[in-house]
Amino acid sequence: MSEEPTVDAFMRHLQVCLEEARTIADGKERQERCWQLESALQEAIIYKNRIEELQRHGLDPVRLVEADGVNTPAPAPKKVEALMSGHAHCGTCRAVLEPDLAFCPACGAEK
Repeated sequence: MSEEPTVDAFMRHLQVCLEEARTIADGKERQERCWQLESALQEAIIYKNRIEELQRHGLDPVRLVEADGVNTPAPAPKKVEALMSGHAHCGTCRAVLEPDLAFCPACGAEK
């Protein structure tokens, strides 16, 4: 089994794609593709630097954060929003109710 791809490998891939994009004949398409790839390359650099910074401080950059166990309900919609959207909201969890269901798809409460 091969090694997992690294951020450095991804950055090299983006650089190769950028070189290829510079050969696109259509000027507008070439410019847009180059901007996309340059932006992606910048984000990869930012990500790599952030990961290295966290590791220098002894932090695990990919540690999963456990939920705190408290489910805070979504804020109640404003009357204007409800009228404009045409959707009813669950009285228990404030989720949008589907008109063809007799219960809330989010929490299961009956209409």
